[in-house]
Amino acid sequence: MQRRQFLIGLPLALSACTAQEVWAPDDVVARAIYRGTGPKSLTLYTMRNVGSDNGAHTALMIDASQRVMWDPAGSWVQSRMPERNDVLFGVTPELERYYVSFHARVTYYVVGQRIEVSPEVAEMALNLSMKAGPVAQANCTRTTSRILRALPGFQSLPQTWFPGTLSDAFGELPGVTTREYRETDADDKRIAAREIAEALKETE
Repeated sequence: MQRRQFLIGLPLALSACTAQEVWAPDDVVARAIYRGTGPKSLTLYTMRNVGSDNGAHTALMIDASQRVMWDPAGSWVQSRMPERNDVLFGVTPELERYYVSFHARVTYYVVGQRIEVSPEVAEMALNLSMKAGPVAQANCTRTTSRILRALPGFQSLPQTWFPGTLSDAFGELPGVTTREYRETDADDKRIAAREIAEALKETE
């Protein structure tokens, strides 16, 4: 390859390997913060292909001093859940349901795996997620597995690129409860996003 051609193509290659910084203002985040009332917990969400069962995306809901969704390189955008570098704030039970519904459709289903943890472990996960982003495309499971492996009691999990591999290993941990979420929406998340936005407007 000629040097000039290489230099022309370099910015495109670099842009594919980096992620855009997103940093919601302090006042927006402060207004959105939601604190759960139950035990502290981690919930691993895995989006799986209905036909092949292969994993397509990994996210981690962290219920610590506040409830957030670690959604690395995710496609969910909702003003009620402001973002700071792949950490989504203000994850109320209602918005959690909408997040899951956004990803579940005729071609993909969602697996939610919840485990209760100590307040200290939950807070450690929260702090690690706040420092981990933004994440480049296709790195969602790699960074999530790295966060989990840094927590006491989770060191046995594999460091992996594959959502299904992490989900299968997470499901083997003692105390994990698993749920599947299936919907028959069209395979176009833009439709789901519009419907969710309209539903949330009605509750304002």
